[in-house]
Amino acid sequence: MELGEGLRLGMRRLASGVCVVSTEADGKRFAMTASSVTSLSDSPASLLVCVNASAAIQPFLVKGHAFTVNILGADQEEISNSCARPSSGEDRFNVDEWSRPDESRSPFLKRAQAVFFCEVDNDNYQYGTHHIVIGRINNVVIPEVEASSLIYLNGKYQHIV
Repeated sequence: MELGEGLRLGMRRLASGVCVVSTEADGKRFAMTASSVTSLSDSPASLLVCVNASAAIQPFLVKGHAFTVNILGADQEEISNSCARPSSGEDRFNVDEWSRPDESRSPFLKRAQAVFFCEVDNDNYQYGTHHIVIGRINNVVIPEVEASSLIYLNGKYQHIV
């Protein structure tokens, strides 16, 4: 088996939380589904996000635009699917409930399990097909709802409630 194929097949067996990364730049909103998001440090509070170089959002994160990481709940498959399709463009913001509290913040999902407001905190690192972006967290919103996660495992959504 070719190593790349083995990696893809093996990683399908690792359950991942599903997130939507969003930003606004040049008067346009961008969002993408991501399962490659992890906490990096609690001091300074930061996240690591891996972004495919072909994603429409990628050039803006590389330029250092503020962004949000929205952790999706078990009932948010539709927004995950919409943000995973490159052809969705601005239409993805018609799915679910989006908000933007002020001019300095990126759009975020009102019904997310948690929202991390971040500033790009590095020069990014390109590795193969992806850019590694470190986001320094400057605000966190955690709604008072029961925790329920949308999980991706073996090419399918799973729900943990």
